[in-house]
Amino acid sequence: MTAPRTAPFDPGLQPERTALAWRRTALAVAVGVLAAWRILASVCGCSLPLALGAAGLAAAGGLAVGAERRRREVHRRLTGPSPEPLGGGGLPFVCTLCALLPAVAGLAFVLTR
Repeated sequence: MTAPRTAPFDPGLQPERTALAWRRTALAVAVGVLAAWRILASVCGCSLPLALGAAGLAAAGGLAVGAERRRREVHRRLTGPSPEPLGGGGLPFVCTLCALLPAVAGLAFVLTR
């Protein structure tokens, strides 16, 4: 049995660039949540902004954890004895929800005002 390779699989470092892009996405979601939290807290005096902010930050943390898991899995599969295709679309789905849910909530907020 051969020892696992630790050197990058791709000389262009495409998997590493993709992992960095997912980290930036998680950071952007967290910053967007904090900005929306501040704006919503000034508009609405209830505890709703706190709950939405906590849920948004949890989603951003989930994106960061999912991105790291995906990076490790991609590296493991690419440096293994026979590269296997990487399936699943959970990370893009969570990212889509992180963009879609605040948009729907914002639209509902505007229409009810």
